[in-house]
Amino acid sequence: MFSETPHTILQATNISIGYSHKKKSTVVAENISFQLQKGELIGLVGANGIGKSTLLRTLTGIQKPLSGSVSIFNKNIANYHPLELASLLSVVLTEAPTSKNLSVLEFVSLGRQPYTNWMGKLTPTDSEKVQWALQITDTQKLSQQKCFELSDGQLQRVAIARALAQDTPIIILDEPTTHLDLYHRAVVLKLLKKLSQETEKTILFSTHEIDLAIQLSDKMMVLTEANCHFDAPCKLIEEGKFKSLFPEDTIQFDTKTGRFSIKD
Repeated sequence: MFSETPHTILQATNISIGYSHKKKSTVVAENISFQLQKGELIGLVGANGIGKSTLLRTLTGIQKPLSGSVSIFNKNIANYHPLELASLLSVVLTEAPTSKNLSVLEFVSLGRQPYTNWMGKLTPTDSEKVQWALQITDTQKLSQQKCFELSDGQLQRVAIARALAQDTPIIILDEPTTHLDLYHRAVVLKLLKKLSQETEKTILFSTHEIDLAIQLSDKMMVLTEANCHFDAPCKLIEEGKFKSLFPEDTIQFDTKTGRFSIKD
């Protein structure tokens, strides 16, 4: 069991994740425990259907754990008021924004909703946060374009900008590199690394880009049917945890290079 340290931001304690319907529960994964520290970039990997999105939804309070607890700053996430939680945690989902007719500036400004009055009027401080988020994601030049005019890579950076404008200590992203080519996948993940280092925000992201995640992440979670392994990438490589992700007769993991390859 983990003991909380002064820099612990989010902690999961022996949680089981899944779905409840009437009196029946379907467990997707269980016995998951870990701590996320300030300024860390954490990659979450696992095979399709293993429960990565379910875990992220549980950590963000979108759905409740079947058992165990999730806490932010040593307070159970269930005990936070939604507005209070929105000032601590921002989420970037894989779905495209429903308001694609908004300009980039308008869309990113939505990140300030937890702090604005009932009319949604931005204060000078709010505007400064929005401009900072646009600048650090290199999307200032897109600010007057409509979201529907953007490429997938541009839209992903704009979604990250909105999360940054929300100015929370924790950012959680569900597969932020989906539908992107290799170059833009690397751009987005390098941006997340830069943000965790320069802003000291705790950033957790799920991804299928395991090779890139190994190179850039401070810590990683490897979700398998049997367990959730959490440690620094080098430690997980030493312990052979990545080898358990896929059938070895098809895909092999090279512990020396930290890369997967298709077996002949």
